[in-house]
Amino acid sequence: MMLKNSDVPSQPSLYGLSVQDIQTVLSLDKPFRARQIRSWLARGTTSFTGMSNLSLLERTRLTEKYPHILTSEVIEEKTDRTGATKLGIRLYDGLVVECVLLVDQDGRKTACLSCQVGCAMGCVFCRTGTMGLARNLHAYEIVEQFVHLMKYGTPSHIVYMGMGEPLANTKEVFSSVLTLNSPDWFDIGIRRITISTCGIVPGILQLAESGLGVKLAISLVAADDQLRTRLMPVNRSFPLIRLKETLVTYQKKEKKRITFEYCMLGGVNTDETAARNLAHFMKGLEAIVNLIPWNPAPDLPWQTPSNREMDSFVSTLQRLGVPCTRRFSRGRGVDGACGQLAVPQNMRTLPPEDTQGTI
Repeated sequence: MMLKNSDVPSQPSLYGLSVQDIQTVLSLDKPFRARQIRSWLARGTTSFTGMSNLSLLERTRLTEKYPHILTSEVIEEKTDRTGATKLGIRLYDGLVVECVLLVDQDGRKTACLSCQVGCAMGCVFCRTGTMGLARNLHAYEIVEQFVHLMKYGTPSHIVYMGMGEPLANTKEVFSSVLTLNSPDWFDIGIRRITISTCGIVPGILQLAESGLGVKLAISLVAADDQLRTRLMPVNRSFPLIRLKETLVTYQKKEKKRITFEYCMLGGVNTDETAARNLAHFMKGLEAIVNLIPWNPAPDLPWQTPSNREMDSFVSTLQRLGVPCTRRFSRGRGVDGACGQLAVPQNMRTLPPEDTQGTI
């Protein structure tokens, strides 16, 4: 069924609501009915007709009162031979975001979620950065991405590494984490949830104070201020020395290992000097580096590093005692790998007559 564009959802999303709020919104006579409905929602059921422990009369009433449980709909789906699935999701106002279900060699499924429509950070190697920022997502819109992905396999892990900068939308991102982690909802273990940031210092400090307990990943890309500023404009506001001080403070509070995501750009940040700069930056931090070869993206001028470049970089880091892992890109077959998410210009706002809803 097709949803219509609007400035606000025609009805509030049920995802993330308390039992009391579900009872109120749906005009239920007893709290246990709200708990039953919440249990169905947490299993990915998005239609009242499928909630078999409700009476037929109640299911009919609820369907008439609340015809659309979700405020968003899938308008595009791509799946590759590895099992990776990328979804284009149309929001209530016609804007479109993407999310990805990634499957590793052991069959583990990870939901890669977006937190903004586009991104304002402008990282020059990332397709999302070419879109600019349209708006932040609400917590329920983040959670609904997870619900849509459940139809393709239930994820056991979550990474906030889709479109947007999570720590530029902390209120909604943190709220979505609470819902996804809650035993009453999706019960995803907090240690299986990772928030990634390009280095928003106030957001990192907020995360430390929040007590959420999620894992933290930093998109570093370069440990030299001049190069990092060229690649990641955020470095002008939060240069490496300030980022390092903040991460030291974070680890005193959280006592968790940090992951540095290092996107390797052929001939740019892969030489011995870059490796030594990285090793120097990591001193005093309990951290590991994920080395990610740049994933090709249209109209961007970078190159994926050669195997020789990567091998040499890894060898230098190992010689310097830096814990590192060489990552093999997942989701590339659906243009859903790291740095590849971006909604085509002609899909960034879709009028109802141009969409094929699947709710």
